[in-house]
Amino acid sequence: MLRIVRLAGIVAFSLTALCASAVEPIKVGVSGPFTGGSSPMGIAMRDGIRLAAQEINEAGGILGRPLQLIERDDEALPERGAQVVQEMINRERVIAGLGIVNTGVALASQRFYQQAHIPMITSVATGSIITKQFLPPQYPDNYIFRVSAPDAIQAAMIVEEAVERRRLHKLAIFHDSTNYGQLGREDLERALERHGIKPVVIERFNIRDVDMTPQLARARAAGAEGILTYGLGPELAHLANGMVRIGWKVPLVGSWALAMSNFIDNAGPNAEGTRMPQTFIQEGETPRRKRFIERYRKAFGVERIPVAPAAAQGYDSMLLLAAAIRQARSTEGHRLREALESLKEHVEGIIMVYDRPFSKTDHESIDSTRIPVMGEVRNRQVVFAYDEDRKRDAFHK
Repeated sequence: MLRIVRLAGIVAFSLTALCASAVEPIKVGVSGPFTGGSSPMGIAMRDGIRLAAQEINEAGGILGRPLQLIERDDEALPERGAQVVQEMINRERVIAGLGIVNTGVALASQRFYQQAHIPMITSVATGSIITKQFLPPQYPDNYIFRVSAPDAIQAAMIVEEAVERRRLHKLAIFHDSTNYGQLGREDLERALERHGIKPVVIERFNIRDVDMTPQLARARAAGAEGILTYGLGPELAHLANGMVRIGWKVPLVGSWALAMSNFIDNAGPNAEGTRMPQTFIQEGETPRRKRFIERYRKAFGVERIPVAPAAAQGYDSMLLLAAAIRQARSTEGHRLREALESLKEHVEGIIMVYDRPFSKTDHESIDSTRIPVMGEVRNRQVVFAYDEDRKRDAFHK
């Protein structure tokens, strides 16, 4: 615990020389759910950002200035997310934003970064619309970037896993009632339609629902051979446990949230075999990855990263912002945006080596050509579902 507190305290000023100087720090806003059901993603993301910021400060900061992270808990609530972003912009004077886990929070709060002409690199939220909210001609410049896998990519992978690899054609969709769940359900329907398939049932549940029996009974009665999911860890655990209670077990394939620690832990043995797309799996395939995993474990006193992709994406988002600041030689918003859209530096991240990850018209760093890969829960860990994915993943790092 002491090590965790110490790391949080020194992220902004990790070098003694920088701390002692009167140099004004570069303030970066970090918001996400650090409490509540989404907190495994938020905490993993925040801690990944902290590790990257500490490394940068230990190397002398950026442009001779230390990084200072301004962290706020948005509680996974859109209204709270909008409030904390405005506070960070107007009161703390952050020069950029990182983070945001929940799609609904992103859609409600990132508009304030856009209005202030301050870049926001989304580290976790995956709703397909996130980087498309502020496009020309209505908005000449888009200040929203992303390092997580959009749901359109994830939905295509989920459906490919169910339909092409497992030869399932009678599929049920289970989704939560948030923006994330509803937009994800739409992406799943479009992906199924491309295969000429309609779901046998579409079932919705709410955050904090604990009994999925009625929805599961309808899916079983409709002859579902598998369930495709878009929800968060706690509710998905109730879904997996509910299947066992009614004596019905079919494959469970869904979005990357099935890798959340509160799904794996709460579902226990009922989570085994569940599959989901992942941008990063906690295996040390390269020296850089091994070092990241070891530093994370040591700094935060855990063996398993709560949500490994969120930690890696948070780490990489900080590195990309740092590269943009170095290239722009400025912290002015429009110059940082221009730098992100034309990054010359090859950024060696945890997910991949970023080579011109963004452009003026494309603010997504992740596509389907290299990542994600398919993960699977085995022995309460997320591992590669397929050996070819492990080899392909290592090759591209």
